[in-house]
Amino acid sequence: MNTPRRPRLLVGTAAGLGTLLLAATLHGLPFGDDSGPNGPAAAEVAIRVDQVGYVRGEAKQAYVMGPSAALAGARFKVVDAENEVVTAGRLGASTGRWNAKYPSVRTVDLSTLDTPGTYRIVLTGTAAGRSPVFRIAGARELMTPLVRDNVRFLQAQRDGADVLPGALRRGPSHLADQDAAVYADPDYDEEGNELLDERLTPTGDRVDVSGGWFDAGDFLKFTGTTSYSVAELLLAQRDLPGLTELSAEASHGLAWLDRMWDEDSETLYAQVGIGAGNDAVLTDHDVWRLPEADDRLDVSPRDPEYTIKHRPVFRAAAPGEAISPNLAGRVAAAFALAAQRAAATEPEEARDWLDKAAAVYDLADTGHEPDEQLVTAFPGAFYPEDSWQDDMEFGGAELALAARELGDDREGDWADAAAGWAGDYLNSDVKGTLNVADVSALAHVDLATVLDGTRTNGIGAEELYADLRRQLDDGVARAGHDPFGAGAVYDDFDAVPHTFGLVATARLYAKATGDTRYAAFAGRQRGWALGANAWGTSFVIGAGEVYPHCPEHQLANLRGSRDGTGAILRGAVVNGPNAAARLAELNGFPTMKKCTAAPPTGAWTDFDGKGARYVDDVGAWQTVEPALDFTTTALLAFALTARGGSERPSL
Repeated sequence: MNTPRRPRLLVGTAAGLGTLLLAATLHGLPFGDDSGPNGPAAAEVAIRVDQVGYVRGEAKQAYVMGPSAALAGARFKVVDAENEVVTAGRLGASTGRWNAKYPSVRTVDLSTLDTPGTYRIVLTGTAAGRSPVFRIAGARELMTPLVRDNVRFLQAQRDGADVLPGALRRGPSHLADQDAAVYADPDYDEEGNELLDERLTPTGDRVDVSGGWFDAGDFLKFTGTTSYSVAELLLAQRDLPGLTELSAEASHGLAWLDRMWDEDSETLYAQVGIGAGNDAVLTDHDVWRLPEADDRLDVSPRDPEYTIKHRPVFRAAAPGEAISPNLAGRVAAAFALAAQRAAATEPEEARDWLDKAAAVYDLADTGHEPDEQLVTAFPGAFYPEDSWQDDMEFGGAELALAARELGDDREGDWADAAAGWAGDYLNSDVKGTLNVADVSALAHVDLATVLDGTRTNGIGAEELYADLRRQLDDGVARAGHDPFGAGAVYDDFDAVPHTFGLVATARLYAKATGDTRYAAFAGRQRGWALGANAWGTSFVIGAGEVYPHCPEHQLANLRGSRDGTGAILRGAVVNGPNAAARLAELNGFPTMKKCTAAPPTGAWTDFDGKGARYVDDVGAWQTVEPALDFTTTALLAFALTARGGSERPSL
């Protein structure tokens, strides 16, 4: 991996020293540096940069936060790896107030810095401090290593017999999934916290659902999130076709999706494992352990632990019955993208994928009532979702593109269907931005390609691109009122994946239209997620000087680094900040290992603001649990940035 030269933070035998260095970096202190005064103001000022780096030719912005008086007379200089000054200037205008300790946020414009290299910002005048290192480099040079790291996370998430040991020394897991029992839909309380059934009810069917990826820090597997992630990997391959590990990981996810679709009985399975149970049905979330430990359990069907080793499988619908349209559309899109990938080299395989996609798409429950809950997971509260027309648009668009490449005469029918669903989505009141619950951005771009300048069902590229601008303009408006230019809501779940979703959407829009008006916005959002935020941390493990060291992830906790001296869950993307009220209680298990790699909680508390809080603690699932969909959304954003290179805003 080609990364900037870094100090040895949290590496070596002295974890205490590492924590001190990390705390100094968080607060922007001139630790061991003679570049400026080390007075009281230094402890009150912090510098925030994109710790991975800035792409040559793009707008580049960093931030300084602190008391107004300390920043009023402050200046900055940028030094290179030899501590030579390469540029200097005054801080920019205030962007607003953050919190009581850091009431003023000022910008540092680095846009003129375009020579490849490794740099730091150093404050002078009335404030002292230095930033983490950052790089200036080409887009492909900066972004491709991040994509490779994201793939490493997916490899660490593999389940079944085909695992890669990696740094966390993985072993085969959940081999009992090769012959798993199917159960009737479980019944939950309204909040989705408790299973109301005394026991699960088997249907009598058995199925091979082995393999795939763990969904997050737990070991559950969901068709909804996996199909979303597979689709993003296949889309990323369009921009980075030479990355063999990316292709292999997409194939691994596809193989599992294929097992979750039984074309003979026309059954789509939605989930493997159960995350909420009762005293008689223990679940994946009841025991903190290594995944391979489940295979060693000695249990009988009446034991509460039975459902941990012999994990239940739940269907999206009964055999041959209509499938929840969000799942039908999304799985069809993933299969159709697989057909497109294989069309030029393996046409027979491609036709097989196309037939699978068509069969799933045809079973979509398009009469779904607005007040009827969509099938996402059991319980549904794990992945609430309101929109489904976007999934049907996505499926139809990818089917049409696959048909075009294979010379299938159904292309027009699928194009018409996709346009119809696009119109329904655009007229709905559940429009969002790119994330696991809304794929409209992905659908719009490929549907515009399908339509190729024509119109059908009242929809053309004009309407589709206008909705992409709606999604981005919402983020731009939000960023305009945020001290750190954040385009996503960070006092709720999924702040970081929503941010990367905005980056990906801006890149998709520019690629499709040639309109680069959102290029600077995309760069700032990427920067926010990679360190240019109030907390001064990257939210991608292993990216930058400061990143999550104590993720709420069972495998990483039990096999990875807990004191900063060992392996990390490299490439994983976490939730990021969340509402402070949600962090009143953290998870805890008797077998959970204490993690000392991160700085004390108080070091993060100093930076909390606007109702949001961030905690790097193994029990803080609300902020540092990584997830499949988080990581693949970031991967797609990085891949699109790598391919797009620098983009100057249009005039």
